[in-house]
Amino acid sequence: MRGRRRIRTAAVSAAAALLCAGTVAGCTAGSPGAADPAESRAPAAARTPARTPVPSPTPDSLWDVSPGSVAAVGDSVTRAFDACAVLADCPEVSWATGTDAAVNSLALRLLGPAKVATRSWNLARTGARMAELPEQMAGAAAEKPELVTVMMGANDACRPTPALMTPVDDFRFSFETALARLRAGAPKAQVYVSSVPDLKHLWSTGRLSPAGLEVWKLGICGSMLKDAEDLGPAAERRRTAVRARVVAYNKVLEEVCAEDERCRYDGGAVFGFRFDGGQLSPWDWFHPSRDGQARLAELAYRRITKE
Repeated sequence: MRGRRRIRTAAVSAAAALLCAGTVAGCTAGSPGAADPAESRAPAAARTPARTPVPSPTPDSLWDVSPGSVAAVGDSVTRAFDACAVLADCPEVSWATGTDAAVNSLALRLLGPAKVATRSWNLARTGARMAELPEQMAGAAAEKPELVTVMMGANDACRPTPALMTPVDDFRFSFETALARLRAGAPKAQVYVSSVPDLKHLWSTGRLSPAGLEVWKLGICGSMLKDAEDLGPAAERRRTAVRARVVAYNKVLEEVCAEDERCRYDGGAVFGFRFDGGQLSPWDWFHPSRDGQARLAELAYRRITKE
């Protein structure tokens, strides 16, 4: 009998060992719930649980949802080109720094009407491409703003032909250089980066306007808008190539911004926004109208003030 009990005891012990070998934690040499003898002999300080390490600051924890000054860099969209009159900038209705109450620009929402004139700066230039952004950023840094808005890249895709579009690597280099210029002069400035609009969507909307088609024949964004009524396979491939380049630019903006702890990308909000006819300029059916500028301001404000 004793021999049988020893055999059964050995079998149970072997089975327990196999179960413990297949488990990450939870088995001890003694009975269930028994303390480890070595642990019971350890000094009390050694048995005290370690303090939870304090987490390092994250980009969100560094972000101020109510910056006190705004500098805007970019191209014709930020200058509100063709929003008030044909072939003219109209910065007072700019989505970023405008003073028009109907647009309710980002600066107007953040600063209030009393401070817009003295605490915001519009340094964008109509026709600018990404290669110009480092210079604009240096100018923004000189103002020591708490927030810099960036909307740049449409003109890099809007070239006479797709072959002349800015290469993606060059686009990345210019954007990285621009952020470095800003950090050299304003290391704590926050940066809001807008995605490049979906140019193909603008084509699909504007081509429904006879007036728009006539204006586009003058040469606006030839890579996308040339022969706007041509729905053949070659024209479609051309437009698809331009859209793919815009998608690649937006990926660069997102990736480079993610490397800066005080930068927020819009998550593709502007690219995904479906501008309708009323939100496009009545003079060129391509740039945002007053209403389009107001929508851009709303998208930016929502992202910047998100906790």
